[in-house]
Parts: sequence; structure tokens; C-alpha cells
Amino acid sequence: MDILAHIALGAQTLFTPTNFLFCFLGVLMGTLVGVLPGLGPTAAIALLLPNTFHVTPVTAIIMLAGIYYGAMYGGSTTSILVNIPGEAASVITCLDGYQMARKGRAGPALGIAAFGSFIAGTVSVLGLMLVAPPLAKFALAFGPPEYFSLMLMGIVVLIYLASGSILKALMMAVFGLLLGTIGMDAISGTQRLTFGVLELADGIGLIPAIMGLFGVAEVISNVEEEMKREIITAKVKNLLPNLQDWKDSFWPILRGSVLGFFIGILPGPAPVISAFSSYAIEKKLSKYPEKFGTGVIQGVAGPEAANNAATGGAFIPLFTLGIPANSVIAILLGAFMIHGIQPGPMLISKYPDLFWGTIMSMYLGNIMLLILNLPLIGLWVKVLKVPYPILFPLILLFCLVGVFSLNYSNVEVALMIGFGVFGYLARKFQFEMAPLVLAIVIGPMMENNLRLSLVISQGDAWIFLQKPISAVFIVISLVLLISCFIPWLGKKRERLREKVEGETV
Repeated sequence: MDILAHIALGAQTLFTPTNFLFCFLGVLMGTLVGVLPGLGPTAAIALLLPNTFHVTPVTAIIMLAGIYYGAMYGGSTTSILVNIPGEAASVITCLDGYQMARKGRAGPALGIAAFGSFIAGTVSVLGLMLVAPPLAKFALAFGPPEYFSLMLMGIVVLIYLASGSILKALMMAVFGLLLGTIGMDAISGTQRLTFGVLELADGIGLIPAIMGLFGVAEVISNVEEEMKREIITAKVKNLLPNLQDWKDSFWPILRGSVLGFFIGILPGPAPVISAFSSYAIEKKLSKYPEKFGTGVIQGVAGPEAANNAATGGAFIPLFTLGIPANSVIAILLGAFMIHGIQPGPMLISKYPDLFWGTIMSMYLGNIMLLILNLPLIGLWVKVLKVPYPILFPLILLFCLVGVFSLNYSNVEVALMIGFGVFGYLARKFQFEMAPLVLAIVIGPMMENNLRLSLVISQGDAWIFLQKPISAVFIVISLVLLISCFIPWLGKKRERLREKVEGETV
């Protein structure tokens, strides 16, 4: 009966005119973001976050979550029609989706991507409903030592899963933690590293940082790259997959849904990892693996289901532990904090309307996406023809206006531009953004929990190993870090990364 009462509360929260409208706007903008190459959910949420400051926390989270899982839907459209992934998680969809389109089967490819995404999204929402409440009760046993160790493990896992150099990912995480120390000390009240700039007293603003790293840097990176787009101009028809398509796709969709959900719980770029993993599994299980890459529908159904299911799984550590699993969720964590809400074990009990309202919005959003995506294929094709010289200046203008409108501060605008240049250079030299963003967001929380733990233990650092849960997290972190620098294990990880990248070529 409790679950039915919670669902009723979620439906009551969602079906208010404002929340319903923002749910629709979120999934619509998410789809558009997924369709447009060069943008992604991280940049979109960073750009649109300031627009949620004047609505309730529930409304804000409903819209921002809609952008996240909506982008997973839209990413498949460009992969299939243009052979350019609209979102990183849709890279693998290019292999078979575009080949299907070239054979005149763009309709079934887009259709199975939409239906597979809907099924996977539904599975992930059900999993979120079942897994999050008991996990939140378990997390009530966490104190400052456990939280510090958990956050440390989250950063280490993200570093370990970095697609490039471990050392570069470690450097970005450390730099993010250093940036997190800027501002007023929470205990002593003294200002640190502010250099007399009043605007830095509260620390580096999350909005200027992420809009610079993902908005401005994205614009600069894409302007210097020449994207050749060969759009499938033939009329897309037969969007409903036939019986044979469903027969071929049924098990890949189910396997991708379950796999994506559980990978989504882990720190790291879960949608990308789950999509690649699903493709590899389907290729291994197939009776004709040699046909993968030539236009088989399983190569579209499995990965698209997996990357959508991963978005639902990624909300579990956010809602229950207050830990972001990736850069998108890190920005959502920032949105919670801006609205005065601390995600964690008490979130579900203190803000049941927010939790269950968001859950119900995700289910309704998946239905909206299914209804939107199939009829609007023709519109998305027209959107894809918008010239980049027109598109990217508008994005840059939106960044500048968005940041300045926060506090009418020129310092924050300068910070955004500085982060934009830094983000651009970091991409050029193959430094990853995810460890930096995660460290900036959770750095102050890590410091507070570290210092509280040392106050409790009167300066004895052994408290982190005396607490069983904390000790497990610390040991896992050390094992992962040490394994990166052991030659045999390092080479094994490098071969695995090269194998995954080789499958995308």
C-alpha cells in the first residue's frame, strides 16, 4: 500500500499545470539537444539551469531530468540520418543505424530506437522506484567518515574509467578539488585564495564554471572543426518496425535495459559504457556477428536501450547518497544545492513530493518522448540543416546573458570565459572534463566531511579505517589507484580501451 500511496503523491505533484508543462519542455529541449551535434545534456543543463531559479525545486528537477534522458532519445536521430552522433552515448548507433538508413530502412531504425528507449526508460524508472528507498535506509548508517570515503571512491572510480590518460584524469580531479577550496572557510570564517575579489568569497560559482567548460568550450571546439554532414534526404517511412524487426530486437532491448540500469549506478560515463557493452554483448551472442556494422537492427536496439536505461540508474546514487555518478548528475546535484536541498539518505523522507514527483515525471516523460519522436522526425531533419555559423553564436550569446543575469557580475562573466578557454585547451590536449566537474561540485562537501571526521577523532586519521564501511571504500580506492600504475594491469586496461575504441571506427 505504501508504494501505491507514494505513486499517488508523485502523480498529484506531477499533474499540476506548471510541473506538467516543465516536464514537456524538458523532454522537448532534451530531444533537440540530442539531435544537434556538438551539444549534449551537460552543456544544455548548464545553459538552462539559471532559468530554473524562479520556480520550485520540484519543477526545476523535473525539467532538468527531462533534458538528460530526452537527449538520449534525440542522439539516435543524427546517428541514423547523418552518421554524426548527437550525443556521446549514440556513437555506437552510427555503425548499424546509418547503414540501415542507406539501405532505405531509416524508418525501422528510428522506430526501434524510439520504442527501445521507451521500454528501457520504463525499466529504469521501475528499478529506481524499487532500489532507491531501501538503499536510502542503508545510507542512514553513514557518518562523516563514510561520506568522505564514498566521495573519494566516486572520484577514483571516475578517474579509473577515464578513456584517456589516468594521470591526466587524476590531475583534473586534483585541480577541481583545489578550486573547491576557494572562498570562505566554513569553520574559521577566513577567506582563502580570493585575492580580495568579493565575488569569490562564496567560492567558484558552479554556473559560470560549467557554462564555460561545456558551453563556451563546446562552441570553440566545434567552430574549428569542419563537420561534413551527408543527411539522408529520402522521405523516412515505415517508422513502425515489422514483426521480424521486433523478433530480432526483443531480447537485445531487454538485455540492454537491465545492463544499462546497473551500469548507470556506477560512477563514470555510464550511458557511453553501457551502449558499448550492449553492442559487444549482442555481437558476441549473434549467430552472424560478421553482419554487425552492415545495418542489423540489433546493433541499434541494444545500445539505444542501454544508454537510456543508464540515465535512470544514474539517479540512484544522487537521490540516496548525494553522490553524482557523472558530470550531468553533478550539475543536477548543484541544482539541488542552489535550491537549498541536500540530496542523500533523508531526501526521500524529507521531500517525498520531489522524489516521487520526479519518478512519475520520468515515466510520463518517456511516454511524451515516444509520442514526440516519431511524428517529429521530419522537423528534426530540418533542424539538422541549420548552418553552424548561425547556431553557435546564438549559444555563446545565451551563455553570456545567462551568467550575467545571475548576479549582474562582470567577474562571473570573466570566470565563464576563462573556464571556456581552459576547457577548450583541455580538450585539445585530451584532458577529460568529468573528473574536474565532479571534484568542483563535491570538493567542498569532501573537505567538510574530512574535517568533521578529524574533529570527531581528535585528529586521528585512523578513523577512516576503523569504520568498516569507510574502510571498504578506502581500500577499493587504493586498489584502483595502485592498479593503474602497475605495468601489467595498466597494459591490460590500455588494451581494453583500445579494443573498445577500435570497435567504433
